[in-house]
Amino acid sequence: MELEQLNRYLEEHDNYLILTHKSPDGDTLGAGFGLCGFLRSMGKNANVLNSDNFPVRYNFLYDGYYVQEFEPECIVAVDIADTQLLGCHLAKYAADGCIDLCIDHHISNTGYAKHNCVDADASAACLVLYKLFKLSGREISDQVAKCLYTGIATDTGCFKYENTTPDAHIAAAGLMKYNISYAAINRRMFDVKSKGRTAAEIMVIQQMEYFFDDKCAVITLTTETINSCGVEPAEFEGLASIPLMTEGVQIGITIKQRHENVYKLSVRTTEELDASHFCQRFGGGGHIRAAGCEITGTLEEVKAQVLQAVKEQLGY
Repeated sequence: MELEQLNRYLEEHDNYLILTHKSPDGDTLGAGFGLCGFLRSMGKNANVLNSDNFPVRYNFLYDGYYVQEFEPECIVAVDIADTQLLGCHLAKYAADGCIDLCIDHHISNTGYAKHNCVDADASAACLVLYKLFKLSGREISDQVAKCLYTGIATDTGCFKYENTTPDAHIAAAGLMKYNISYAAINRRMFDVKSKGRTAAEIMVIQQMEYFFDDKCAVITLTTETINSCGVEPAEFEGLASIPLMTEGVQIGITIKQRHENVYKLSVRTTEELDASHFCQRFGGGGHIRAAGCEITGTLEEVKAQVLQAVKEQLGY
């Protein structure tokens, strides 16, 4: 579905339920609440759902948000490459034909929705929405602009990741013209950390393991580790970039426990390796330099599977 078709589609329907992915980040929440706000400004009904609670650190994105009462006519997934990312509390929407529309930017998108608008060249789902909203000719509110800017900034690592494109900079420049306090957003997303988050960073750096001539770095976050820091799980977002900070590391892997014998992998790579291809081996996906997946088993079993895959990727 091209943007022109998507614009017509949004005009033709009235009641939208917007789904965001589990372990929500700035792009899925920015896209979810940005689309919600835009649809409501069109006179439509729209609500946003997430399998987990909306993280406190993103509360500025849903400032003033309230749940509307209506029967959903259109189920929309934003920034979700695969229905496995919906999470257990939204699993009922994973059934074939349940999701009407998907707006995404992941190259690994499985095309699960009835209608898919996927731009794999876009730096963020919020960038796809920015182009859509500009195409529509409708006004973008300051709150919607705040959501879109946050999604683009977070998914590009404050515009330093390899997925940062000229379009991302152009969109950010356009959004900076709104009253959105972009400097405060960047500080909150990238600079300010709770004491618990700082403690978690110190802990994972001290316990980081290196393999294959230090080309692979692995950090592990068990439920016990997470609970010992005394902060909500959303505070641990962004730790996945730490393993790749060490000189010479080509693949950085963060293994985070979600449930008993269920672990989430966040993979970051340099130009030598494809993170999405690596995670597809375990049923996941994402981007060339940043991807993820889930693996079941004990921690020892998961690490063994992951390191075997890394060994093969590095040619050892």
